[in-house]
Amino acid sequence: MNKTPYFVYLLKCGDGTLYTGITTDVARRFAEHQKGIGSHYTRAKGVVAMVYQEEVADRGAASRCEALIKRMTREEKLALIALQERKTTR
Repeated sequence: MNKTPYFVYLLKCGDGTLYTGITTDVARRFAEHQKGIGSHYTRAKGVVAMVYQEEVADRGAASRCEALIKRMTREEKLALIALQERKTTR
């Protein structure tokens, strides 16, 4: 039996803040946020870009990773985003 992969993601909002969430389909969820049907927060702030995504094993792992990221400072989140950007540009 194949498990559905989950993803943790960060969005940059219109006011410069970062929003963290989890999903099984990053493209679908991003489109929902852009249409204003994603979350109350992103509906109010607007969504500029998907700035981070990471695949994890299952929903439990995604929730734990989301909670960890939400506890990070803004500077730590930006460092996480920069680290992923460096990995993808190699």
